Amino acid sequence: MGADKATVAFVGRPLIAHAIRILRDADLPVLIAGNRPDLQNFAQTVDDLGSSRGPLGGICGALEFTSVTTTVFVPVDLPLLPSGLIRLMRKIAHVADRAIVVPSVNGYVQTFPAVLDRAMLPILKAELESGRGGCYSAFEVAARALGQQVHVVRTELLAQTGQLQHPDGLPVARWFFNINSSADLHRAHAFRNGKFAERG
Repeated sequence: MGADKATVAFVGRPLIAHAIRILRDADLPVLIAGNRPDLQNFAQTVDDLGSSRGPLGGICGALEFTSVTTTVFVPVDLPLLPSGLIRLMRKIAHVADRAIVVPSVNGYVQTFPAVLDRAMLPILKAELESGRGGCYSAFEVAARALGQQVHVVRTELLAQTGQLQHPDGLPVARWFFNINSSADLHRAHAFRNGKFAERG
């Protein structure tokens, strides 16, 4: 994007502030995974086990730092996520006793947001140390090691049955729109302003 994604402005606030709002609106405390002194004014930062190790390093660092049983991970580039989805995913993880819960949209499983049980930490760290490093594949390995499967929440079904709505009325497919470029930023603004059509 030509700039640090966390600090890129969307609707007048940096993307990191939107991620924090999503979590706080879901009644959760917030930590930022990464050695980022420049972000400490937003929330406490924690070691990500090496900035070159990608999102899985951040996940392992956060799980090492916290003592809570269940942790939610949200990336900075999904500012259209509704906090209600986070609440429902946490509830499902608790009621169904699942170590890993992720959503799907239009039949495609999303790696984030993710609800993870801290019991996964040693398995995720082993995957990280192996050099494989992919988050979703590590989630699958950890779930199998715990005698489970990754639990996938069908987001459309939650919306269709009235269990979940977006506060801005966005259709489900837009909730997971990932901002990776200036063009994506413009499209996210259009989505939020009710202009849902995409050019082919």
